[in-house]
Amino acid sequence: MPIVFIGIGIVVLLLLMVVFKVNAFISLIITGLLVGIMEGMSPTQAMTSVTTGLGGTLGSLALVIVFGGMIGKLMADSGGAQRISLTLIKAFGKKRVQLAAVLTAFIVGIALFFETGVVVLIPLVFTIAAEAGVPILYIGMPVIAALITMHGFVPPHPGPTAVAGIYHANLGKTLLYGIIIAIPAVFLSGPLYTKLFKKEDLEVEIPKGLFTPKHFKEEEMPGFGISMFTALIPVILIAFQAIVEIVAPKSALLPTAQFLGNPGIALLIAVIFAIFTFGLNRGKKMPEIMNSLTESISSIAVILLIIGGGGAFKQVLIDSHVDKYVAHLMAGSSISPLVLAWLIAAVLRIVLGSATVAGMTAAGIAAPLVATTHVSPELMVLATGAGSMTFSHVNDAGFWIYKEFFNLSIGKTIKTWSVMVTIASLVGLAGVLIINMFVK
Repeated sequence: MPIVFIGIGIVVLLLLMVVFKVNAFISLIITGLLVGIMEGMSPTQAMTSVTTGLGGTLGSLALVIVFGGMIGKLMADSGGAQRISLTLIKAFGKKRVQLAAVLTAFIVGIALFFETGVVVLIPLVFTIAAEAGVPILYIGMPVIAALITMHGFVPPHPGPTAVAGIYHANLGKTLLYGIIIAIPAVFLSGPLYTKLFKKEDLEVEIPKGLFTPKHFKEEEMPGFGISMFTALIPVILIAFQAIVEIVAPKSALLPTAQFLGNPGIALLIAVIFAIFTFGLNRGKKMPEIMNSLTESISSIAVILLIIGGGGAFKQVLIDSHVDKYVAHLMAGSSISPLVLAWLIAAVLRIVLGSATVAGMTAAGIAAPLVATTHVSPELMVLATGAGSMTFSHVNDAGFWIYKEFFNLSIGKTIKTWSVMVTIASLVGLAGVLIINMFVK
């Protein structure tokens, strides 16, 4: 019955949004309350879960999205995004501009969390698409595919890192195997998948306030080096934290690295730096710069609420202990531990929406199999991570981040985002099974 109730909740959510055109945030809150009550919670308990999920999601993402939006707006308004895109197009050529964007996202995605990477790279996606004369999703889908794949497979991202701890896996090996598997997963789910769409299917209308398609003259734009450095400050700081944690975990430098590498702090530092590089150094006055920042906040306020609503819905599912019900159904299976870890994580991901919760729960169930079957713990981490990426839909904050930043309908989001992450998940599982043939 818990699964049936979740199915009813998703149908109600789709009816409210698609048929009755109710605001997404209101629809998510109503659906979360309804599912919670159907799962046996009292109305008060359901409301507590909703507020906890809303606060927990926004608490972890608000600074990242707000500061990331500010950097993106400053980068776009100064011509920095145009400078980077023009340089990439010139270096790779218009025919290979998609490859340039994917490589950028792949490198950025090693260090930046998915949400941080999205808000940092979205202005570049819009600018590159405009300069190259290609549909936005032609660039956007491969960039998002690279970010979400790295987020699911590669430490120091929270999911793989936490799961590696449960399996007692070596982080270095996990990182190496993860990058090897991520390469085909990104290519097949991103650049190759976009080829199945018609050009008009990849066209979207940019949300107002997120991007202004102004064309800057050569002398109006900042240099490529300073533009790229400003955009990559969060990447550098977060990568610095990851390196210190792996190479010198007992170093006196660790507390400083952890502070600077916190996504909120890293992005705040980048915003302060961008105020100078993209503002004051370009001859702009402080009121004009602050006006850009204010506009960036107003443009993402609704996005924040909708993401928070998705977190509220997810929290209701977690607090009603649906994960334990699903885990009980999957326990005792005799299939390959790698496939089992992927399958448990995939089912939990579809039901709960949270990749981290799905991965952690699946790892807890499958961890004893590492000792009894002598399977590689690093491959178990990656199998679990691949499963936790499967078919993200309306109960996942990532679904709403992608939908709102690209201004898509629910149907188009499912057709692009949900299928895309599922392809990456399946390719990831295949990669794990192939590597398992050569690893003892």
